[in-house]
Amino acid sequence: QVQVVESGGGSVQAGESLRLSCVVSGVTSRPYCMGWFRQLAGKERELVAGLDSDGTATYEDSVKGRFTISKDDAKNTLYLQMNSLKLEDTAMYYCAAARFFRVPDRLERWPYWGQGTPVTVSS
Repeated sequence: QVQVVESGGGSVQAGESLRLSCVVSGVTSRPYCMGWFRQLAGKERELVAGLDSDGTATYEDSVKGRFTISKDDAKNTLYLQMNSLKLEDTAMYYCAAARFFRVPDRLERWPYWGQGTPVTVSS
C-alpha cells in the first residue's frame, strides 16, 4: 500500500522561504515519478514541479528559478524548496507519485496523493 505524507507548510511573508517534505512509502519498484501540485479553492490542481524517474526536474513557469524539487532516496523523501515566495504562491500544496518514467501531464494519471499542506504568503 502506497502512502504519501506531506509536511512543512506554514505562513510566511513575501520574499521568505519554506521547504516542503513528502515521505512516500510502499513504492518499491521503478519506474516511478513524483511531483508537487498546488490548488486554490475553486480552481484546478496544477503541477508546480515534477521529478521523472531518472531525476529530471520540470517546473511550472511561474516558479522557475524560485522553487527546487529534489529527492533523497535513502529517506524516501521528496522536497520542494520554495524561495522568494510571492502572494500568488498561497495555496494548498500536494505531493503525488505515479508509476511512470516521465511525469504525466494529466491529473488522472497520478494515483497516489498526500493530504496536502497549506502555504500562506502574506505581505
